[in-house]
Amino acid sequence: MSFKNKVVLITGGSAGIGAATAEQFAKEGASVAIVGRNEAGLKAVTERCDQYGSKTLVIKADVADDAQAKTIVEKTIEAFGRLDVLVNNAAVYKSTSLLSPDIMKIYDEVTSVDLRAVVHMTSLAAPHLIKTKGNIVNISSVLGKTYVQSPQLMMYCLSKAALEHFSRGAALELAASGVRVNIVSPGPVRTALVKILETENIIEDVSLTTALHRVSEPEEVADVILFLASDKAKGVTGSDYGIDNGVTIKF
Repeated sequence: MSFKNKVVLITGGSAGIGAATAEQFAKEGASVAIVGRNEAGLKAVTERCDQYGSKTLVIKADVADDAQAKTIVEKTIEAFGRLDVLVNNAAVYKSTSLLSPDIMKIYDEVTSVDLRAVVHMTSLAAPHLIKTKGNIVNISSVLGKTYVQSPQLMMYCLSKAALEHFSRGAALELAASGVRVNIVSPGPVRTALVKILETENIIEDVSLTTALHRVSEPEEVADVILFLASDKAKGVTGSDYGIDNGVTIKF
C-alpha cells in the first residue's frame, strides 16, 4: 500500500496505536501530521518517521480545545497543501461510578476528547477531504459494544458507542462527496494495557478474556487502519473492523 504524495493527520499520535500508525504511514511514503499533548512522545515518533524519509509535522495540541482543533487542521494544510486521511485516535480513559460526586466532571473530561473532539475534527477536515476524495478512520473500542473490563469505564464505553453511530452517519453524508468513513474497534492492546495495568501477570490475565488468548500489538491495529485508508478499501465505508482477538464473541 503506497501513500506517496498523500497527507495523513493523526490525533493521539504520541504513543500506542497513534504512534504505530504514524510510523506505518511514514513507511508507505505519506507525509504525516502527528498531534498529541506529550512533547517527548511526539519527538520520539517523529524521529522514527523521519528514518523513512517522511515529511512530518508535529503539532502539540489538545483536540478537546476548539481553537486548537481548528489550528491543527490549518497548520496541516499550511504545511502540506492538502489532506487525504484523518485518523481520529485521541482518547482518554477515566473510571467513575454513578455514586461519585465527580461523575459529571469525568463525563465532560472523557466525552470532550473521545466524542466531541472527533465530531469537531471531522467537521473541520471534511472540506479538505472532499477536495482530495480522502477518507476518515475513527478509532473506537470493543468497549463501545460490551463492558468487558468494568462498568466503572461507563463514560469511555458511552463515548465509543456514540462515536460508532456518529461515524456511520458521517459515512452516509460524506459518501455523496466521495469521502469514506470507517471505524476500527480494538480489543486489548498491549501498549494501552501497560498504561492501565501494572504488571505483566495482569496483562496475561486479560489475554485469557479473549477467544485467542492473546492481546494485540499496536502495529496490528495500524495495519488495519492503513488498509481502510488505502485504495484497496475504496468500496468500504461505514464499516466497523474489530481487532479484538475474539472478545466480542465471548461476551
